[in-house]
Amino acid sequence: MTESPDSRTKTLNFNVGVLGHVDSGKTSLARALSSTASTAAFDKNPQSRERGITLDLGFSSFTVDCPDHLRDSGGQQPYDSLQFTLVDCPGHASLIRTIIGGAQIIDLMMLVVDVVKGMQTQTAECLLIGELTCPRMVVVLNKIDLLPPNKRQSAIEKMIKRLHKTLESGRFKECPVIAVAAKPGGPEAPETEEPQGVPELIELLKKQTYLPQRDPKGDLLMAVDHCFSIRGQGTVMTGTILQGSLAINDTVEIPLLKVTKKIKSVQMFRKPVSGAMQGDRVGVCVTQFDPKLLERGVVCTPGSLRTIFAAIISTRKIGYFKGSLATRAKFHITVGHETVMAKVTFFGLPPTDTKPSPSEPSSLETPFTFDREYFYQDEYVTGQREGALGLDPDQWALLEFERPVTCPALCLVIGSKLDTDVHANTCRLAFQGRLLHGFEDKSYSETALTQLRIYKAKHKEGQVERVTDDYSVIGRSLFKKETNLQLFVGLKVTLSTGESGVIEGGFGQSGKFKIRIQEGLRPETKQLLSSTSKKKGKSGSKGVSTSEEEPKAESQPVSIHLHFKRYVFDPHKKMVQS
Repeated sequence: MTESPDSRTKTLNFNVGVLGHVDSGKTSLARALSSTASTAAFDKNPQSRERGITLDLGFSSFTVDCPDHLRDSGGQQPYDSLQFTLVDCPGHASLIRTIIGGAQIIDLMMLVVDVVKGMQTQTAECLLIGELTCPRMVVVLNKIDLLPPNKRQSAIEKMIKRLHKTLESGRFKECPVIAVAAKPGGPEAPETEEPQGVPELIELLKKQTYLPQRDPKGDLLMAVDHCFSIRGQGTVMTGTILQGSLAINDTVEIPLLKVTKKIKSVQMFRKPVSGAMQGDRVGVCVTQFDPKLLERGVVCTPGSLRTIFAAIISTRKIGYFKGSLATRAKFHITVGHETVMAKVTFFGLPPTDTKPSPSEPSSLETPFTFDREYFYQDEYVTGQREGALGLDPDQWALLEFERPVTCPALCLVIGSKLDTDVHANTCRLAFQGRLLHGFEDKSYSETALTQLRIYKAKHKEGQVERVTDDYSVIGRSLFKKETNLQLFVGLKVTLSTGESGVIEGGFGQSGKFKIRIQEGLRPETKQLLSSTSKKKGKSGSKGVSTSEEEPKAESQPVSIHLHFKRYVFDPHKKMVQS
């Protein structure tokens, strides 16, 4: 949102992410739409030019007259023009982390689908990232020039029907679909070939715009996607402001290089401006440093980003992910602008407190707090109906990173299995959530994890061997012979007949123990116990049982149940009973 230097025209910046499978024609479409290309645009990367594949988030823009529904939302001074900034996200799978980095600033997603091939693996992954990060979408069916003219219309209608079927259960079920040919004749065709359907697409994009929620307050966070130096002036970083604002003479920090720099000048699409705010696409010139050190990364208000070694996040499994999410497994975690391996521990509410979560992804009903107890889970627990969002109970995960990461609070976190075969037809995005708490201390496992009260519920079962008097019994089979029984003295147990008692200590050397029954044994329990011990006595004598003993042969031995909790991060491994 910016005023041009002459201050008479006011422009609204609107970020459109161009996502899709490799070779679906995203860059050609961006080129067809664009009038101004910013520094990063159109495959600046030499490797990308050779392969004809976009390797970085290329940016370009075009400006149109502001549509009526936005014109008056500019406050005192109405907007005159609407600038579409196109963020061309790479489509091939190894670069999924780049897309996630760019998706956080996208106001509208344009999903490009090859009309001949339809939905492909990466198209589906792009769609998912869109669902997680973006409120609106337009689907563009590209390459319609490849369809034979006499069958073109019916083929397009068939593909639109298929796409609506795919989208019907997700966030974008009613989204518009439009057919174009961005580069008729393919990449080798002469430039004289006019693109088809592009003016109609521009009109559709204008209809889909809304006033994005932009907030100049708070700390600055800018995603840098390109960096170069200008002799005699300084180093220019181009990127998009994710939050906050900046102005000439501000001091900013580059956390990756651990340096602060002063802003000398700011440009938006080659026009000088005095400042910029959230959602704006800018070039910022700062005092000189080696641009090779920062090709991509973030710039922020000094001291505002935290470097963390571990984190607690809210979690939601992604419905299309086929595997299970197991505790202690390693996932690629994309957080802020970094992707790093981490070991994951899932935990949830104690079994009595669990409730399904609302359908809004990454928002949990129950806020996380260190004051509450949590239940250790061997894996992520899904709801009753497969694939239905919102039926999973509230759950969290502890992420322990292989190397520290620098990121803003509450940022989006995506866990994926990026080592899965790129060409396998499976979704590699596994779960998503928000960063709720970061551990900044390198030795967090000794200093901070002990405050995280995640417990495992333990249950041991043994038998009553005999009664010693009305208030005590001897038990067996609860402990191994070598168990240190002193650890268990004072713990409460219950009998299968209903009485509760306390372990008083060991009895003999074979792991037997004595239980004190405070309220005393019930008469029927004593009868049951005397009958089982009698039965033992009887069967011991010549193995003959008389007919009146017959019904008592049915009697069950009385079992002893010991329930306790053990906290996963308690260094003393204490047993606790509620």
